[in-house]
Amino acid sequence: MTDTATDIAARVLRLEAQGLERLAAGVPADFAAAVDAILALKGRVIVSGMGKSGHVGHKIAATLASTGTPAYFVHPAEASHGDLGMITDADICLLLSNSGESAELGDIIAYTQRFRIPVIGISSRADSTLMRAATWQLLLPPAPEACPIGMAPTTSTTMALALGDALAVALMEARGFRAEDFQGFHPGGKLGARMRKVADLMHGADSLPLAGHDTPMSEALVEMSARGFGIVAVTDDSGALAGIVTDGDLRRNMEGLLNRSAGQIATPDPVTVTPDMLAAQALALMNERKISVLLVVDAGRRPVGVLHVHDCLRAGVI
Repeated sequence: MTDTATDIAARVLRLEAQGLERLAAGVPADFAAAVDAILALKGRVIVSGMGKSGHVGHKIAATLASTGTPAYFVHPAEASHGDLGMITDADICLLLSNSGESAELGDIIAYTQRFRIPVIGISSRADSTLMRAATWQLLLPPAPEACPIGMAPTTSTTMALALGDALAVALMEARGFRAEDFQGFHPGGKLGARMRKVADLMHGADSLPLAGHDTPMSEALVEMSARGFGIVAVTDDSGALAGIVTDGDLRRNMEGLLNRSAGQIATPDPVTVTPDMLAAQALALMNERKISVLLVVDAGRRPVGVLHVHDCLRAGVI
């Protein structure tokens, strides 16, 4: 009986997973030394490969660059027509070729040897031209390709891609690369939105509804209505946050409301956030507490802004 598309998919995934298991069980001996060399690098990681290896190389270069390791992809054919000038003696070349015999890499390999530029090689053949020229050899384990004729790069490219990810993550952890650093390289899209800070989205001091502790509620209500957030922050004599008056507080204190001060009505010690908190964390806090507005305070508990749930949603924070 002919295998269904689902059967084929499962077989391909199992074969590629087995390749990754073999790679994990025998991480190349030069891996740690390659990581150390990149950490000490003054230049960039120049990635190159031909065909499917080139496509994998593009992704590895992009992942390295976005996680704190300056990297650039140079097409091997273009390198032979002038782009070798993009490679300097401060760089390291990361070259990919499953066979290790891609003719198009020949000029780059010769260039690295001429100018003593270190090479990290990723290949399945230890005795190949690439691996003999490599300073550090990241040898892929023997594993069958997932295609039925055993020729289309499938398992081998999956392993090379995963090894590139392993390099990037090892470098991230060695550098102590933080979420704040990641945000700097990802200002757009959903990733950028998730990494934005409260300070990026909050309404500043000019929009902040404020009332002193002794401010009559008649005046506090005017301030509350004028700012449109449904709250007013109540401060003490030093300017530090003493409490917050919300719509709920008004409903609970209708009797004699206008004969009282803001401090008498306010809920003390309200939930607050700081400007450097991730907006995603602030949104999670609002969801958890079932509130729609947060006061933003500085290190001295002085109000510096206000963040509304709609500010987060408009920015794409989820």
